[in-house]
Amino acid sequence: MAAAAAAAAVGGPQPPQPELTAPGLALDKAATAAHLKAALSRPDNRAGAEELQALLERVLSAERPLTTTADGEEAAVAGGGGGPGAAEEEALEWCKCLLAGGGGYDEFCAAVRAYDPAALCGLVWTANFVAYRCRTCGISPCMSLCAECFHQGDHTGHDFNMFRSQAGGACDCGDSNVMRESGFCKRHQIKSSSNIPCVPKDLLMMSEFVLPRFIFCLIQYLREGYNEPADVPSEKDLNKVLQLLEPQISFLEDLTKMGGAMRSVLTQVLTNQQNYKDLTSGLGENACAKKSHEKYLIALKSSGLTYPEDKLVYGIQEPSAGTSTLAAQGFAGATGTLGQLDSSDEEDQDGSQGLGKRKRVKLSSSTKDQSIMDVLKHKSFLEELLFWTIKYEFPQKMVTFLLNMLPDQEYKVAFTKTFVQHYAFIMKTLKKSHESDTMSNRIVHISVQLFSNEELARQVTEECQLLDIMVTVLLYMMESCLIKSELQDEENSLHVVVNCGEALLKNNTYWPLVSDFINILSHQSVAKRFLEDHGLLVTWMNFVSFFQGMNLNKRELNEHVEFESQTYYAAFAAELEACAQPMWGLLSHCKVRETQEYTRNVVRYCLEALQDWFDAINFVDEPAPNQVTFHLPLHRYYAMFLSKAVKCQELDLDSVLPDQEMLMKLMIHPLQIQASLAEIHSNMWVRNGLQIKGQAMTYVQSHFCNSMIDPDIYLLQVCASRLDPDYFISSVFERFKVVDLLTMASQHQNTVLDAEHERSMLEGALTFLVILLSLRLHLGMSDDEILRAEMVAQLCMNDRTHSSLLDLIPENPNPKSGIIPGSYSFESVLSAVADFKAPVFEPGGSMQQGMYTPKAEVWDQEFDPVMVILRTVYRRDVQSAMDRYTAFLKQSGKFPGNPWPPYKKRTPLHPSYKGLMRLLHCKTLHIVLFTLLYKILMDHQNLSEHVLCMVLYLIELGLENSAEEESDEEASVCGPERCHDSWFPGSNLVSNMRHFINYVRVRVPETAPEVKRDSLASTSSDSLSSLQNSGTAQVFSLVAERRKKFQEIINRSSSEANQVVRPKTSSKWSAPGSAPQLTTAILEIKESILSLLIKLHHKLSGKQNSYYPPWLDDIEILIQPEIPKYNHGDGITAVERILLKAALQSRMNKRIIEEICRKVTPPVPPKKITAAEKKTLDKEERRQKARERQQKLLAEFASRQKSFMETAMDVDSPENDIPMEITTAEPQVSEAVYDCVICGQSGPSSEDRPTGLVVLLQASSVLGQCRDNIEPKKLPITEEEQIYPWDTCAAVHDVRLSLLQRYFKDSSCLLAVSIGWEGGVYVQTCGHTLHIDCHKSYMESLRNDQVLQGFSVDKGEFTCPLCRQFANSVLPCYPGSNVESNLWQRPSNKSIQDLIKEVEELQGRPGAFPVSISSETNLSKEMESVMKDIKNTTQKKYRDYSKTPGSPDNDFLFMYSVARTNLELELIHRGGNLCSGGASTAGKRSCLNQLFHVLALHMRLYSIDSEYNPWRKLTQLVEEVNSQQGNEEQQPEVPILYHDVTSLLLIQILMMPQPLRKDHFTCIVKVLFTLLYTQALVALSVKCNEEDRSAWKHTGALKKNTCDAEKSYEVLLSFVISELSKGKLYHEEGTQECAMVSPIAWSPESMEKYLQDFCLPFLRITSLLQHHLFGEDLPSCQEEEEFSILSCCLGLLPTFYQTEHPFISASCLDWPVPAFDIISQWCFEINSFTERHAEQGKALLIQESRWKLPHLLQLPENYNTIFQYYHRKTCSVCTKVPKDPAVCLVCGTFVCLKGLCCKQQSYCECVLHSQNCGAGTGIFLLINASVIIIIRGHRFCLWGSVYLDAHGEEDRDLRRGKPLYICKERYKVLEQQWISHTFDHINKRWGPHYNGL
Repeated sequence: MAAAAAAAAVGGPQPPQPELTAPGLALDKAATAAHLKAALSRPDNRAGAEELQALLERVLSAERPLTTTADGEEAAVAGGGGGPGAAEEEALEWCKCLLAGGGGYDEFCAAVRAYDPAALCGLVWTANFVAYRCRTCGISPCMSLCAECFHQGDHTGHDFNMFRSQAGGACDCGDSNVMRESGFCKRHQIKSSSNIPCVPKDLLMMSEFVLPRFIFCLIQYLREGYNEPADVPSEKDLNKVLQLLEPQISFLEDLTKMGGAMRSVLTQVLTNQQNYKDLTSGLGENACAKKSHEKYLIALKSSGLTYPEDKLVYGIQEPSAGTSTLAAQGFAGATGTLGQLDSSDEEDQDGSQGLGKRKRVKLSSSTKDQSIMDVLKHKSFLEELLFWTIKYEFPQKMVTFLLNMLPDQEYKVAFTKTFVQHYAFIMKTLKKSHESDTMSNRIVHISVQLFSNEELARQVTEECQLLDIMVTVLLYMMESCLIKSELQDEENSLHVVVNCGEALLKNNTYWPLVSDFINILSHQSVAKRFLEDHGLLVTWMNFVSFFQGMNLNKRELNEHVEFESQTYYAAFAAELEACAQPMWGLLSHCKVRETQEYTRNVVRYCLEALQDWFDAINFVDEPAPNQVTFHLPLHRYYAMFLSKAVKCQELDLDSVLPDQEMLMKLMIHPLQIQASLAEIHSNMWVRNGLQIKGQAMTYVQSHFCNSMIDPDIYLLQVCASRLDPDYFISSVFERFKVVDLLTMASQHQNTVLDAEHERSMLEGALTFLVILLSLRLHLGMSDDEILRAEMVAQLCMNDRTHSSLLDLIPENPNPKSGIIPGSYSFESVLSAVADFKAPVFEPGGSMQQGMYTPKAEVWDQEFDPVMVILRTVYRRDVQSAMDRYTAFLKQSGKFPGNPWPPYKKRTPLHPSYKGLMRLLHCKTLHIVLFTLLYKILMDHQNLSEHVLCMVLYLIELGLENSAEEESDEEASVCGPERCHDSWFPGSNLVSNMRHFINYVRVRVPETAPEVKRDSLASTSSDSLSSLQNSGTAQVFSLVAERRKKFQEIINRSSSEANQVVRPKTSSKWSAPGSAPQLTTAILEIKESILSLLIKLHHKLSGKQNSYYPPWLDDIEILIQPEIPKYNHGDGITAVERILLKAALQSRMNKRIIEEICRKVTPPVPPKKITAAEKKTLDKEERRQKARERQQKLLAEFASRQKSFMETAMDVDSPENDIPMEITTAEPQVSEAVYDCVICGQSGPSSEDRPTGLVVLLQASSVLGQCRDNIEPKKLPITEEEQIYPWDTCAAVHDVRLSLLQRYFKDSSCLLAVSIGWEGGVYVQTCGHTLHIDCHKSYMESLRNDQVLQGFSVDKGEFTCPLCRQFANSVLPCYPGSNVESNLWQRPSNKSIQDLIKEVEELQGRPGAFPVSISSETNLSKEMESVMKDIKNTTQKKYRDYSKTPGSPDNDFLFMYSVARTNLELELIHRGGNLCSGGASTAGKRSCLNQLFHVLALHMRLYSIDSEYNPWRKLTQLVEEVNSQQGNEEQQPEVPILYHDVTSLLLIQILMMPQPLRKDHFTCIVKVLFTLLYTQALVALSVKCNEEDRSAWKHTGALKKNTCDAEKSYEVLLSFVISELSKGKLYHEEGTQECAMVSPIAWSPESMEKYLQDFCLPFLRITSLLQHHLFGEDLPSCQEEEEFSILSCCLGLLPTFYQTEHPFISASCLDWPVPAFDIISQWCFEINSFTERHAEQGKALLIQESRWKLPHLLQLPENYNTIFQYYHRKTCSVCTKVPKDPAVCLVCGTFVCLKGLCCKQQSYCECVLHSQNCGAGTGIFLLINASVIIIIRGHRFCLWGSVYLDAHGEEDRDLRRGKPLYICKERYKVLEQQWISHTFDHINKRWGPHYNGL
């Protein structure tokens, strides 16, 4: 439609159009528009209308061929320049002008907006938009709100979450059909239609004329642009067209945003049929219009759609099934696109299937389907627009425009009908689309807005046959990928199933259609129509049967399958989405009695479909061997509707059950699945690859189980309750292939199973029976009980987080039914069964989330192993649950040993299912139980404890559910004929338990031991006679039983013969194919179940006569049977419990038990240990031994480690062990000894073979983040809040240095300060040492071993060989003996003057080291290399501050600053002061001593020229000779009062020869303290105001001549003031000064405090240094006495200094030269500087020395505040909204993570920022993921989240979208790791980031 004035038209024939010269064009647009508007406003406006039409014809002519048509290429080049040229712009301008009627377009928009009755929000968004869903307010589950409406509404305490839209959506605020009105936001609460004035007629009059032409023009363009080539049009072409139309569609979109008034005009235009007819019929003379209409018809036909007029072109007759449909295809077939499901389908599906295999299923009413699938007639613009939207595969802009119109009610209805009308066409386009994913999302984006509204859905269902259309379209869609089923009878099967390998299923292409179907079924009115319509139900069952038996698995018996197909994903997804979810939708409407009819309908058609299916696959009674399908949706529909009927609708179960024969067929396939599960877990399907295990796991997995395994088991329960129990039980054992195992003989042959699988298959069969008999999910449990049972099962396996519980508890997949996650019942049940364990933080850094763990009483009473087994995906979870149960029993003292799974009481059965219990009372089961007990007692092979456990469980179940009328049954004596054909007299377990069985005839292989015994028995007359008495020996064959019963059932149901003579069981029926060499033997048994149990008790306890009936001692037991002592325990307890129950149920049993116990049993032969048991015993023993070995090793290792730690401590402070006072006459000479952790040798560090400490060097800017105010810095969350780094320590020091460099000599400046506040090098060690040559070879081996990718060996990184701590260098240990230091520490009595001289001399002696540096030893080489490492650790910009690059002063400054950085950081780790004293943890790990040696060695290489040595200025008075000369040419030196005293200290000490003597150290400290104190006085004097100064000057002067004037701060202060008054320092304070000065009145106390605070930082650093150099412990103290304690410790105060009056800092002063002289000398320097620069002079004097500890930014309580501000914030660098925004937690900078937009020289923004802000360490919060990421150098790691939800869980990537709150403890841990530089040690998962973050 990019249409333009025809004058600009290019190419194409152009008929002469005289109107073109009309004068209108010449006038300017606005005037024309105004003129036309006036003309149209007249009552008779025909002339105006014609004029306007002519103008529009001209302006919006669509004649110019669009530049994308094939032949238009040259034309485009010739004229309009291709792209949206000026012409289109022109057309749009015209339209805007005409709409506004001559006024300004913006004013017009504003005017229209004023009439907007904004009752609905309707904001449309596209994928990835962040929206909200509130389940408390939603009526429809699809309800969603935009962020603005959500935050404007009140949702406190609601169940809401934030989510990222997958497909796009629209805001439902204000729509009461979708959400409750209470949730509306403030804007949409007011029903404002009443008070909005009526729209004036003339405002929108022009729009009504202009828009139809405009839209028609758009349609013409769409028609033009669509070429239907022989193949599907390439997307490239379509996209080109769409790009050209971008401005036009955007214009329409803007119109929709003008509000209700404009929308209703658009609705009129879009739905008006007359307009459409007039403009598009193509009947006019206009050639262009004709051509366009033709193209439209071609497009329709090629889509396989007819235009109702051309019925002749396109035959209506439906091609008969199977024949080629090409003949009938007419035009559509020829174009090769998908016409009426023709054979052209074969081409776009995979051709390998050939035509032969496909089977077309003919649908019932061809004409109806024909009309649904193939006829489209467009009657309005809206309909054709939608048609093209589909044709172009739903371009986003068009979708948004169509959706933006939805708030208009009339449009909504019209659009919904149009959408439904095009539904079949949508499906066809979707199937062909290459971008089916995108297209699916766009379709659902539209349909969810339409079908979530019940009223609308109902209307369309009634008026447009919506259900018919949907079901038919789904059926057609699936028909394109059917294949013949290979289940059962491969040759003759008539059943077809979907082929899961097809793209349609594999890519989930059917998803949008199914999702719409589920959506409309959630509305009751629609679902009712569906359930009432028999035709629809038949079609739907037909559809479901396509999935019945899909993805058939055939067991590979010979070799491994070569290609593992992954089609099973598709199959499970298809069954869940296309069958199960609609089923749950329908079930949710069958909740009450009134809906019985619906259930009957579904069940009826379901059974019919099943019958057809059995017929189609030729099923009789035996399933085909070795194949299984997990997909039986018809069975499951039937089962779930049965369950609902009984549970909610009070239907009589028998009225909806089929005959016995059908039930027998129904049970076969679900039973086959259960047996196959056991086979898969027994590794019998191992040759089919891993995918078969995947299927078995998916089948029971939480999202599938209640649509798969639960209905299957329920159906089997129903069948079992109605079929003959003997038949059912024998079927089970036959399906599980363990029939041959159930023999009394000790050996047997199994024809269908390998010996190694027998045991697990037997366990499987018994476990299945236990589940079948004890599961009550559909047999009488209420919803809340089910929820509770599910929850307990999950919690027993493992502690769970809240979200994983929500995920693991199966809920009905349909959101409208049953449990909504987070609903009331979920929370209340959770709090009833579980305790919350708050998230914990282990020091190791592993962070646990908040977990729920079962309460003790749950373990005690509710732990249900059956439920756990049913719900475990991995077998190990069952073990885990049992381990936890065992631990609970041990802990609570209930049972010490290894318990068995407890027996749990069951919910009572619903009366309809009482028949299920007959299974427990059938002879077949009793014979099996008897046989198994006997075999276990006799230690036959292949039986396990698990088998015994299940056998006992079944017996106990039988006792719990026995028939009541047992007593009279005892009286009646059974007739002999019944005894004859059966082992047991009756079918009641209680009485059968005591029945003795004497002889059994078994068939055994001839080799079996029983054969020999047999001949012996027959000779002894005694045994013979007894044999006769007991009748024939028992024979039992399960298979024969089953065949017989089956025959009976079949005969009974076909009622051919009323009575069939039952053949005697004793007839020897042998399994077909069984080996011939079997012989018959008779075994003497003489046992009953009771006697076997008692013997078993003896066997388990290993003692003779261990069982003693408890009721003989305590008759009470029989009265109150519930005895807690039997609840938990092992097999012995279980046997006792069963015997007690048996005794309770019948007096006879009680008597027999007593009798058995009385007979003194002969001694049991020593217990034979079976191979299996031997194996487990061996295992136990081996484990025990292994454990012991491990313990021993660990102990050894621990002791080694301990000794390591001790030696490591010695390394740090070799003097520790030497007492301070020298009492010993001769000092013992002991050198420091180091252990090498690589070669294990110990010895001293020497010149030739130096030892080194394992260290990690890292650049750090933590110090620079200290600030001087207490107010914490917050993360900015509004535009106003910004963070400026002016007040940080780093910034202040930077300013100071540059200020000094401006006025003073550079070399002198570099000695006056320290650097390293940013990018300083921090050195830390794990305390382990190694030989440096060992380390080199270790690095070599790491270099060759490429496996370790956690760190980069080339950069020198490694992990400590002993403790695996990360490191990157080795710091050589300086060789030296302990004794030296001892001598050095002797206090000397030299005067301070002497010491000062010595210090000066020592400093002057260049390189006077014991180790002469000239001879290159290994040690000095290493020292140099480590120095190089230290330098390379930080960036150049953090090392070079000199104005002359590369000057030695730079290195000098850098080296002493490294010492400073490490001391300052240690101080911070100690909490910023030394009050705690002690050696602290940092002490053990400190390597300052070694570091000092390395630094001192290098510092000595630069000797300071003695002229400039500050030491002289401090200790001597200089004669003022050349003070003023030569000053003008070169810059002066930095005045001593501007020097940083701590820096001076380090320079002085590092310039001394090492090791340093203690008295020299003290001397240096004393001298420097005098300077520091003077600085404090000067700063104080500058801080206070004029009056204070003069007052102090006066008071001090009076005391000047007292004896200790030099130690009185008042005197000194007054002197300083008078000296400085000589200069200009105090001048020109004037007005602005008062503002700066604090108005405090200075009292002596506050002055003293100021002076102490000023000096404390220096004292702290000095004390630390002394501690490291001389190994003296730090005293601990209170904060207020820190100053005095530290000054004592440093020797500034005599130790005996104790005075009553308060402590005065000045008393620490010890002036080397007369105080007043030196002070006046220092002040003179200042005065001469302030002559010229008074302001700067003052600024340099006031130093802020009280830095607070560094902190990360303070984060807001609620994560949402961060998210809402940052996730839409634009990046300041690239001004785009980043895809992955992140924010730095140190300084608050907003960065693009991984953003290529902000990349600089191959570094992405986060990496770059981490270098600038943290010298290589960055801590970033990822806004869209709520997690924190750490960058350290070239590596990064995900740290975790500091925001947790209400249940203590992280929400990475905000998937759940629940509100998150700050977890203060976690944040503290993060901050701690940042400050202590331990990220590398604590976080384990590091990876390289390649600068890409």
